[in-house]
Amino acid sequence: IAHVKEPPKKDKPKPTSAGDFFGSSYKLNSPEQQSKEVAVAAWIGRTALPARTVEDEDFIMMMGKIDKRFTVPKKTKVSNLVNEAYVEQQEKFRHRLSVARKVTLGLDIWTKKGLTASFIAISACYFNPEDNKAEHILLNLKEMVHPHTAQAISALVEESIEAWGIPKEKILTTITDNGSNMVAAFPFHTAEEATTSEDSELDSDSEHSEDGDENNNNVLQEGEDDRYDYGTMERTPCVVHTLQLVVNMLLNKEPSIRRLLDKTRHLVNQFRKSSVATERLLQRSALVLIKDCPTRWSSCYSMMARCLQLKDHVTAVAESMGWDSLQPSEWQKIGMLRDLLLPFAEHTKLLQSDTQSLSLVVPALLDLRNHLSEFSLAYARTYRDAASLAQKMLSNMERRFSVFLDVTAAKFSPLAAAACFVDPSVSAETLIENDDEGMQDLLRKAEDYIAHCVPRRVEVRVEQVTDDEEPENVDREAPAETTPAKRPRFKFFSASRPARPKTPMTTNIRQEILKYKGGLSNQAASATNTEVEESGIEFWISQSPMVFPHLKPLALDLLAMPASQAFTERVFSVTGYLSSGRRNRARAILERSAFLKINKSK
Repeated sequence: IAHVKEPPKKDKPKPTSAGDFFGSSYKLNSPEQQSKEVAVAAWIGRTALPARTVEDEDFIMMMGKIDKRFTVPKKTKVSNLVNEAYVEQQEKFRHRLSVARKVTLGLDIWTKKGLTASFIAISACYFNPEDNKAEHILLNLKEMVHPHTAQAISALVEESIEAWGIPKEKILTTITDNGSNMVAAFPFHTAEEATTSEDSELDSDSEHSEDGDENNNNVLQEGEDDRYDYGTMERTPCVVHTLQLVVNMLLNKEPSIRRLLDKTRHLVNQFRKSSVATERLLQRSALVLIKDCPTRWSSCYSMMARCLQLKDHVTAVAESMGWDSLQPSEWQKIGMLRDLLLPFAEHTKLLQSDTQSLSLVVPALLDLRNHLSEFSLAYARTYRDAASLAQKMLSNMERRFSVFLDVTAAKFSPLAAAACFVDPSVSAETLIENDDEGMQDLLRKAEDYIAHCVPRRVEVRVEQVTDDEEPENVDREAPAETTPAKRPRFKFFSASRPARPKTPMTTNIRQEILKYKGGLSNQAASATNTEVEESGIEFWISQSPMVFPHLKPLALDLLAMPASQAFTERVFSVTGYLSSGRRNRARAILERSAFLKINKSK
């Protein structure tokens, strides 16, 4: 029998789209196909996955299960779509930055594990007048080379703001941590070192002012001799980072407290390293102990709070394991230390928001100052070491935060006080109605700063309505019962009398400040015990620009500012994920992926 040679079998073509599995597909130029391509490209761009992922057979099968008519695009098209989305987002935020009146920068540096690469994140916070909301966006994520000098940091920031077209005069401040390189990158400039070009320009223009205009003279008198000029790249310390430096005094200032914390930390580490103890604790409470980390905010408080929460379970499990637990007196002292750190943890959580937290800095610092004073008095006899620690923390906090609270400090900045002043939810209680001499000095500095932020010769003329004209916003429908109008004595003379010309009324920033303070005082006098639910930005959005033409835009810009650079810290949390695993070497697309992921909801 002759054997017939069979022709070789051809390999089946590799599927490239869901249509290869399920039949008909969308047209390539249909809206359904294009919208799904954009969604896939957005997913690839934000997760830093390689574009070749879309050509994986399992991925194509998955998309076919989701929508059998969708044709998965090739990696080249996905790469182009990601780049287009990146450019489109950049142009959108470049426009928003151009219409923003003031911008606050934030930056921080992050180094990967193994010290293989370092990156600097630069963010921008501003009030968006088109959407009437505060926004915080990531501008750049640039790779840095060692050493991280002040010159290198300053050069990268200059490069970033130049690329985004942000004028230096538009930058209110730059928020950084307290590292020596950050401090040196943005040196402090005193008022004497600042330029006086605006003053000279005012002197030259004053010859052209109108004579006899009383309101105009008031405007020219806005500029006192102690004019503020803090430069365009001044640095503001991150409030949350600085608070943690005060909290860390708990670890090294009092030997007895340090020994107690070391014993607590040792007990927590025993549980964390023992799977048996951890399982027994989970069976009892469904929770585990928290290990503290010196660089993590409020971690020491979290460790003590969790230990106290699971006190009975921890004691029982430690006894079953044959470990030494804490004595009752030590548990009591841990509770006292937790109470000491509780306000710090609460204010840290409040002040680490991305926007609208600078106005809360002054009241938060005053609250912490009073807390430490009361704590030291309450435990002066029972726990002298804790009372002494509270006094040391108070002294340290006053020194570190003199930039916000002490008007006589060399590096005093009125930004926080000014933001507090324009926030109606805290202004009255903190500054306006506070009889403390230091707070009144702070109030005056805040008012002066706000007044000097407005150009001296800027005027807003509001035309007064004549007697014979009816305002546009007045309801023309007469009420049901009104008092009859008085008949003029000289009827025909009154009818032929010429109308008075419209008199322009000039307003200035000082008048607006007094009007705002008067409104807050009246509101406080008639307020009930219920708290004000309206935020500062909501209050100023509801105000008429004719009533506060100067103060309203400046208040919105100040209230939008953050108190910390925690935003860039969160950027690095995302960045660590985007550069992990097989994406470890994807530095070229890391900035693009972080930009798309962080700014996706803006």
